[in-house]
This record gives sequence, C-alpha cells and structure tokens, in this order.
Amino acid sequence: MGCCEATNPELTGIVASDTPPQWPALDAVLDRRTAVKGALAAAGTFALSSCGPKPDGGRTAVRLAFCGQLLCVIPYEVTRARGHFADEGFDLELVYTRGGNAAMQALVGGAVDYAGTSFDVVLQAAANGASIRRFASTGRLPLFALAVSPEEVGAISSVADLAGRAVGISALGNADHTLLLFLLDEAGVDPGDVRFAAIGANIFDALRIGQVAAAMVQEPALSLVVEAGGRELVNFMEIEQAATHLGGAYEFMGVSVRADERDARLGEMRRLGSALERGLADTRTLPTEQIIASLPAALIAGGNTAQLQDIIERYRLSLYPETITIEPEPAERVARAQEISGLLTSGAVDLSVLLDSEILGG
Repeated sequence: MGCCEATNPELTGIVASDTPPQWPALDAVLDRRTAVKGALAAAGTFALSSCGPKPDGGRTAVRLAFCGQLLCVIPYEVTRARGHFADEGFDLELVYTRGGNAAMQALVGGAVDYAGTSFDVVLQAAANGASIRRFASTGRLPLFALAVSPEEVGAISSVADLAGRAVGISALGNADHTLLLFLLDEAGVDPGDVRFAAIGANIFDALRIGQVAAAMVQEPALSLVVEAGGRELVNFMEIEQAATHLGGAYEFMGVSVRADERDARLGEMRRLGSALERGLADTRTLPTEQIIASLPAALIAGGNTAQLQDIIERYRLSLYPETITIEPEPAERVARAQEISGLLTSGAVDLSVLLDSEILGG
C-alpha cells in the first residue's frame, strides 16, 4: 500500500495513480515516453519510463523502479540531473511505475535491481513473504493532509468533529485511509461513527463543492481547496504537525533490495546511498527552479510550475531527510498505523530484519 494505491498483499495487478489536479496524468506521460519493457511487463508492471543514462563502458548498469508520485520522484531525478549517480560509477535507469506495488512487484520478480516505494508497500510485501531488505530512506513523511470543505469550515475544527460526517478517501485500504484511521484512534473517535467515502481521483472536486465534509488530499489539491475557502486540519507533510499527530517522522519513500543479493551488492548499495544522500542535500538547498529543471519535461508538461515551486519550497525541509540512513522509530510508526487499521498483524514483520541499517553505516 503506497501513497497512490490500495493494499495488494498478493503483489498482483496494478491500481492506477491518483493524479493531483493541474499536474498531468502520469499514465499518459509514461505511455508517450517509452514502450513497456518485456521483462518488466512480465513482472506485472504497467506504465514505465526510462529516464536515466544508457549502459556505457566502465559503468555499472542499474535499474531502479519507483512509485511515480511527483514529490517522491524529486530526489531521484535531482540526484540523476546533478550527476551524482554518474559520479559513483552508475549508468542508472529510473523506471517509473504506477504506484509502489508495481515497483515492488518488479523487484520481487527480478525485473529491476532496486525498488523505491513507500514503507507501507515494504511492510505488506514482507508480511506476505517477500524476501527483501529496506536500506535507504529518501522521504520521511506521508504525502497527505486532512482538509475541511469550504462548506464545513465553521463546523469542523478538530478531528473529533468528524464523527457523524462523510470523509473522502481515495479507496478503502489506501495509505490515506490508514492515516485517517490513525487520526481517529488518536482522537478517540469510533471509526464506525464516520462515513468513509471512497472517491478515487475525483476527491478534490468532491471536497471543494461540499459532497464530503472533509477529505484526505495531496498537493496541489490541498493548496487549491484552501484557496477556495477550505481549511487545513492536519498536514502530515509538515514535520511539526507530524510530531504532534504521529510522534515524529513517519518512514515513507526509500529503497529496497532482494535479500539474497544483499551481500553481493553491498559495495554497490553503498555507492547508491552516497549518491542519493548528495541528491537529498541538493533537494533541500537548491533554488526551486533548478529542482524543477531537473525533472523530465513530460512529467510536468501543462502543470502550474509556479505552484509547484511554492509547494517544493514549503515542504522540502520536512519531507526530505538530511541522511538516507534508516531509523527504526519512524518505521515503527508506520507498522503501528497499519496495525490500527487492521492491515498488519502485530509481530507479523520483524523490523530488525527488514530494516538493514548496517549497509549505510546506521
């Protein structure tokens, strides 16, 4: 279960991404840019895009598949554009997929060398028998906020006020649903007192016109609904609010490898981590126009780049960690949220095994 798709314990099938308003549909972008590779298609991956350099003499050819949500993508594309992968001796191919389940599917099936996904996806894959190790973190907060409709700003001022009202989510079992259940549990609200409206890609419009009282949204939907007179109730993309509502950082985007290849790839993984750490530093400090210039043109074509600059500037110090080293506490918070939502049985995953902090000196 990632930022854009439902839980998929069997690692079969793909659920299309929920694209925020004013940013192009990722499916269309990827279909325009490249044909589906045979091996990846066999692994069950739909839309793909190769954005990295092609194999060159003397360099290590590596394929890294990842969830194509734009704010997840940024550190990887910045790392590529700034030459950090090349400096570490890689010809690294970034493979876009329709959500983290597809990226994990490609990894488990042997079609790619590494997968970048939310930690939700990693937990579900491990709980269902996938032999993987998570070894690097590139995102420390979930990409969601709980927003109130303009129609309800006078009536809803806390999570407790959601009782008896309809709240929009993308789908039952998605990461936004899990986080909402976590919030309700924290506020002492019985989930049975809330009507969950599984709206999918039209969640912004439903919230804006008051079809639901509140909803879990991403950016730029959050900014747009606030502009329309709505309210930001809880924003998990802000580290201060995450500390208040989650207890701190919440492991999100990061890189995994097949467990049986861990020892053979150790040196390679350390070089990959070194490149990504420099890319994270650039993502946190570069002028935002340079960050946007690092992204594939097709990915942002037709979008509001000024708005995207504002969003990056607002959230980047919160979303992107200073180091790629895995920390146990943020991962434990994700596991607890999944346990509260009933997606994960307590003790089903041994985090001390799944999280491989030794690779990068954690």
